[in-house]
Amino acid sequence: METAVDTAMNKGIGTAMNEIGRLVSDLLPWMAHNVTRLIVAIVLLVVGVRVIRTLRKSVRRSMERAGLEITLRKFLDALFYAASLGLLCVIAAETLGINTTSVVAAVGAVGLAMGLAMQDTLANFAGGVLILFLKPFKVGDYIVTAAGEGNVESIGLVYTTIMTIDNRKIVVPNNTVANSPLTNTTGAEKRRLILDIGISYDSDIRKAKEVLERLCGEYPAVLKDEGIATMVTELGTHGVNVSVRAWVNTTDYWQTRWDLLERVKLAFDEENIDITYNRLNVHVKELPERTDDIHK
Repeated sequence: METAVDTAMNKGIGTAMNEIGRLVSDLLPWMAHNVTRLIVAIVLLVVGVRVIRTLRKSVRRSMERAGLEITLRKFLDALFYAASLGLLCVIAAETLGINTTSVVAAVGAVGLAMGLAMQDTLANFAGGVLILFLKPFKVGDYIVTAAGEGNVESIGLVYTTIMTIDNRKIVVPNNTVANSPLTNTTGAEKRRLILDIGISYDSDIRKAKEVLERLCGEYPAVLKDEGIATMVTELGTHGVNVSVRAWVNTTDYWQTRWDLLERVKLAFDEENIDITYNRLNVHVKELPERTDDIHK
């Protein structure tokens, strides 16, 4: 015996079947009329996807040969893939006779609104692309910026992370890094070491220069082939400034500097060469014993 529920279900199924039949009957004339366009669009999509994959591999190899940073390579690869697929879909839609002008205009309007709302983020993003493309520094370099200094830990598309020598992490927006002066102290393989030492006017200048040259010549990290120069750079108020200049590998710079400063102090002490420092000379004038002598 058929219940009310069964009757309702049968009526619903019948209604759905009628709607599907009506939809198919509406689509069939369109498909019959546009069957050629449909086939062309499907073939275009299949072939286009394969072409995009081949081009994508070629672009990847080109970026690797160009030496682009891995972060920039991944971003450009994803951008190329998304743009190619979008263009392919637009071409396929045009092949089917679908007007894509309104869709493209809507996407452009949405993109413009998002761009206005994310100006700072997009500025940092543009700065990150410039840094990764122009390479003013790379991961592992020691840089000095207005926000701080340290070794570059990572370069992202929005932020650059710097690790200080005391293990503090500084996150700097790429727009700030790209548009502000910075110093890359490890950008070259070699670095010139300059030590300026002040000695008193009573000390022997020639002996001081000989000691400085000898200490640099004996230190193993100093590049002897590049030459060692000693000179008097200034006749100052408190003493004579003597300078020694030599070349070292960038990785050896700080340890060489610290060691040589210590050795210079010990050697100057042995040679009785006085290193100047700020002194305050106080002259005391004796006053008369009797106060009435002051008025005489």
